[in-house]
Amino acid sequence: MTMDEVAEQLRADLQACAVEIALEIQFVVPEYARPADSAFSRRLHWVVTETARSFIDSLGHAEMDWKRLSEIYVATGMYEAQQGRSIERLHTAMRVGGQVACRRFIEAAKRLGWPFWTLGQLIESLFVLLEKLAGAVSQGFADANERIATERERLRGRLCDVLVSDPPGSREAIAELAASAGWPVPPAIAVVAVRKPADREVPALPATVLAGWYGPEPFLVVPASAVEATEEVLALSSGVRAAIGPAVPPHRGAVSFRWARRTLALIDREVIAERGVARCMDHVAAHIVAQGEELLTFAVDARLGPLDELPPRQRAVFARTLLEYMKCRDNAVDTAERLTVHDQTVRYRIRRLRELMGEEIHDPEHRTELLLILHAAVEFGLMSTRPARAPSLALASHLESPATG
Repeated sequence: MTMDEVAEQLRADLQACAVEIALEIQFVVPEYARPADSAFSRRLHWVVTETARSFIDSLGHAEMDWKRLSEIYVATGMYEAQQGRSIERLHTAMRVGGQVACRRFIEAAKRLGWPFWTLGQLIESLFVLLEKLAGAVSQGFADANERIATERERLRGRLCDVLVSDPPGSREAIAELAASAGWPVPPAIAVVAVRKPADREVPALPATVLAGWYGPEPFLVVPASAVEATEEVLALSSGVRAAIGPAVPPHRGAVSFRWARRTLALIDREVIAERGVARCMDHVAAHIVAQGEELLTFAVDARLGPLDELPPRQRAVFARTLLEYMKCRDNAVDTAERLTVHDQTVRYRIRRLRELMGEEIHDPEHRTELLLILHAAVEFGLMSTRPARAPSLALASHLESPATG
């Protein structure tokens, strides 16, 4: 018996075979179980029929062109990816189709008296075809996923920009764009301003974090619930500097980004001591001073002017001592621990400051203001940049004392 004769016998049974394969696939793969008159079921029956017809036509024809059938399976793989389904379901469907076909081949061999070698050749040819079609499915699935991922990254980048735009986008626009990008909108976000060395790779971050790495001012948009985890990742990334803005509703990301950038600028100026990751809300006093730095420069002149009689180095030391002393609620021992000096040194400096500035340093009415001015003077370096005045004779004698610390 020739393969052309076998093909003719199989062709007579083509439609019944296609129906059985389609029904078995829908039974084994629940996601494919649809009403018989649905577009999906009609498409499934058409693909199975075309596959069976192409297989039968290929029997005895080694030069068979599989391009058209391969294109059908590439398109099928792409469709599954676009629907968000796993490729495993499609591979399962193909295995089920192969099993039904083999069972029908065996039944036909018994009924029509095919020789054993004919049945073996049929089954071998079927396995070769299924392997070829599985490759086409995988290619289509991978191509579609790559396009989907590229489009999703584009949408995530667009969403990044919208979330930090000023004026802000509407809640509706944000929700629509986030849905297209596959990003669940959280109740609150924090924007992180980032600076990394040019020769370093970007750190791997969770999918919930939106990254705008490649603009002039790189930043991240982080759900408020993921801030700690993101902070840990950034802290472990060598050479990366980052500042975390305050948590805000998603439509107010521009506010968080603005304060994150300002925090990063204070890190650059060494006003904020952190060299890795800093949180804006941990440095509120520094921000208040920075926003009023020009006015505070005049306030330093007015309130700390008596310290100008000291040399610049001692002037800065005495200002820091007073700042820490006030932070420690006028406790010399605690201040000494913070400054790593002897408590008698602290007491000496406070006496000298009282001589220079009077009882103003203990005046409760101006304590908050003095703390703010001292913070500006010390943390922003406003004391050491001021020119020294010639000290009075009385002050000169004290500066010569070995107890200056």
